[in-house]
Amino acid sequence: MFLVEFLPPKPHVLWQLSRQMGITHAIVKCAPELTGRNPPWDFTALRDIQQSFREAGLTVHGLEGDQFDMTRIKLGLPGRDEDIARYRQMLRNMGELGIPLLCYNFMAGIGWHRTRTDVPARGGALVSRFDLAEIPSTPTPLGEMPEPRIWENYAYFLENVLPVAVEAGVKMGAHPDDPPLPVLRGLGRILYSEENFARALALSSNPSHGLTFCQANWKLMAGSEAELARCIDRFVSTGRVWFVHLRDVVGTARGFQETFHDDGPTDMAAMLQRYHAAGFRGPVRCDHVPTMAGEENLSPGYGTLGRLFANGYLRGLMEALDVSSPPMAEPRRAFLP
Repeated sequence: MFLVEFLPPKPHVLWQLSRQMGITHAIVKCAPELTGRNPPWDFTALRDIQQSFREAGLTVHGLEGDQFDMTRIKLGLPGRDEDIARYRQMLRNMGELGIPLLCYNFMAGIGWHRTRTDVPARGGALVSRFDLAEIPSTPTPLGEMPEPRIWENYAYFLENVLPVAVEAGVKMGAHPDDPPLPVLRGLGRILYSEENFARALALSSNPSHGLTFCQANWKLMAGSEAELARCIDRFVSTGRVWFVHLRDVVGTARGFQETFHDDGPTDMAAMLQRYHAAGFRGPVRCDHVPTMAGEENLSPGYGTLGRLFANGYLRGLMEALDVSSPPMAEPRRAFLP
């Protein structure tokens, strides 16, 4: 396992701090609202972002999140084939540039969602909370769509993008729904349970098709640390977990609160040993950190100081447990200026 960081796509103090923490590989969201450029289906836009990271001494190892508006794809609306064509081109660009990982989700209409982002935690740090009772019962402007329709749209998506992903050498890791619930405001969700992830993997044997194992979501889905450990054994041992997100929560899928990485109910050291024993040797990153003293709470879950703490904690655990492995070298097809 090796640590990576989820970094802003424009130069930021976290770029240098990552290098100072000994992290050399970046995960990036290249959506136009963040970059001021075209989405990464534009080869030049993606190449230039990669080059700016390289000049800072960082390797872009993967993309994460919706890189452009995926609404028509996820809801099966008119225009989805045009959007899928753009997605396929993005995968080709990633392959040409040697970016081997894509962490994606299939949350339709509502992405990762919290009802509060300013809950006091240890020492007055601020964390996020989700409470289903605080969610409006009325549908969103997108209307309602049952889970079976979302499954149909997901299967159609995979059928059309996975052949390009494998040709490009890009691993696609499906991220759990966050929170992992079957429906939010009338919109069905699909990646919210162990059984549904097994179903998702069974949709295709394509070698690019796999998972992002977001530990806190899996803890909420599994219901206990023992069941979480069993899920790690079950899914990592398939060889189809490409990426791991590490964070912790207290509560259930219907109501939970985030914690510091060292202050939650999960034995983080035991879980790291579990990933390693099951054969995982890929990238891991800290996820959803508290906002700490002196910081404005402008990016809940993605402040700077909390990441410094989390990465130091995780690096210490990994080295003490002897579960670290060197980062992957850039693939041979990587763009060279």
